[in-house]
Amino acid sequence: MLETGDMEFENRVVTPVRTGSDTDDIEFSLRPSTLNEYIGQEKVKENLRIFIEAAKKRGEPLDHVLLYGPPGLGKTTLSAIIAHEMGVNIRITSGPAIEKPGDLAALLTNLSDGDVLFIDEIHRLSRAIEEVLYPALEDFALDIIIGKGPSARSLRIDLPKFTLVGATTRSGQLTAPLRDRFGVMLRLELYTHEQLCDIIMRSSVILGIGCDKAGAMEMAGRSRGTPRIANRLLKRVRDFAEVMGDGRINKDIAKIALDRLEIDGLGLDSMDKRMLNMIIKGYNGGPVGLETLAAAIGEEAVTLEDVCEPYLMQLGFLSRTPRGRCVTGLAYKHLGYNIENDGGEPLQQIAFD
Repeated sequence: MLETGDMEFENRVVTPVRTGSDTDDIEFSLRPSTLNEYIGQEKVKENLRIFIEAAKKRGEPLDHVLLYGPPGLGKTTLSAIIAHEMGVNIRITSGPAIEKPGDLAALLTNLSDGDVLFIDEIHRLSRAIEEVLYPALEDFALDIIIGKGPSARSLRIDLPKFTLVGATTRSGQLTAPLRDRFGVMLRLELYTHEQLCDIIMRSSVILGIGCDKAGAMEMAGRSRGTPRIANRLLKRVRDFAEVMGDGRINKDIAKIALDRLEIDGLGLDSMDKRMLNMIIKGYNGGPVGLETLAAAIGEEAVTLEDVCEPYLMQLGFLSRTPRGRCVTGLAYKHLGYNIENDGGEPLQQIAFD
């Protein structure tokens, strides 16, 4: 799961998971505050705009919202926009932070009418917490057991009507009863290069960085479709521009900086390439088991599975088979291999699509 192997995430510039450098005040200043400022996710925005407008006309809180999709696409930002557009306050927490039913009760009883409660990584809530959450979502009430044994009694506490916004990178791990209690379920998709270019240009203005469109497009192409990575690359390329140039980012300085960071034109970094090269050179393109591959390149299996594999599979560079991982012909071509001579076997024998 994404919460494992934090050191690996910290060391990768292209990880979509939030790292220490992403939690400063600058990171939050880059976040848009309205739907009009939010770039990309057009279908999600249009539907949300209708839901919010309808709720405001009825004078009711917005129905509970589930945002799901890969990390780094703006789920937390979107939850803050929902609260801003509804004109209410937002309380932010995460699934692992709610350890006891009392923690959840404290959060819910401190909300005001219409407020938004945002729970990140909501799939990591314990079953005991979920059982307390069900009546809160449906009836806006808490059922609390006071005392133990024969003297125990149930106490029902009425709650203000609120909106729960849950975010998860693994919607399949949500229990069916919890998923069914969300009235609005929205999937966030990866961004196009043009959308990421617009995000980088907007962030460069906020940060006071000179950046032309060609330089922004160079960074966008290597951002793996993720705004969080795009903003992180912008900050790193800025460092190179200030030291090696005149402080302004253009295509040449962006290319030099990203090459020095070992991020290629498709956003693959050294870990991705080590994984692909090991399968090609060490195992004739596969299949090879995940644990064997992780031991061969000295990484945790969970890191390869959750951080490297999703993007490589989206590119069509890697496939999973019942016997293990296999590299496809697209990966051979991207890495510059001669399929017949370098792979050890012809393409049709090693690619499992």
